[in-house]
Amino acid sequence: MEKDLISKKELLEFTGISYGQLYRWKRKKLIPEDWFIHKSTFTGQETFFPKDRILERIEKIKSMKDDLSLDELADMFSPNPQDITLTKEEALKRNIVTEKVLNFYQEQEEGDPNKYPFEKLFYLYILERALQTGEISLEEGKILLRTLTDHYPRFQGKNCDVLVVRKLGVAMCFLVSTPSKMAFEDGAKAIIRLNIANCMEELKMKVS
Repeated sequence: MEKDLISKKELLEFTGISYGQLYRWKRKKLIPEDWFIHKSTFTGQETFFPKDRILERIEKIKSMKDDLSLDELADMFSPNPQDITLTKEEALKRNIVTEKVLNFYQEQEEGDPNKYPFEKLFYLYILERALQTGEISLEEGKILLRTLTDHYPRFQGKNCDVLVVRKLGVAMCFLVSTPSKMAFEDGAKAIIRLNIANCMEELKMKVS
């Protein structure tokens, strides 16, 4: 079986959770439906999961379930935005973005420089994550921001990655539904690939 999958039996044994817990978390939408992958094996039909993602998710649930209800956790893991607005000072205090990125954003966009609704914070958080890798410049960050602003609303609620590719010094940005396989022409290199759902979860934890 593929190395990046784990069977249901192995998952329950490795994590110590019960069959009932697993499917209760599924019903509560803490674990996405499309992570339950049904495959035919020599013993019959079995259920598998994307190994790294399910193990990370279960670890998060176990570490947070004493402090948050299952409904609150479901909202945390949901790919949908929250109805929240932060001031510049609050965004900086929660380490969502640096002042450098906020000032850069204000140079590109109009609007109240002291009010940041969740959607705007989300785009800025992704930009901050990308810049922290050291792989893109602020000028290339404009391309990333414009791609998110123009196209992410069509992907909202779906699992996707934001991808920055560079060839001959020219950067291009894409939103790609996952899981997916991609191939690039010679000379092109993927320099940034961030999972949107993971970024959403991280941001929600910072603003909650």
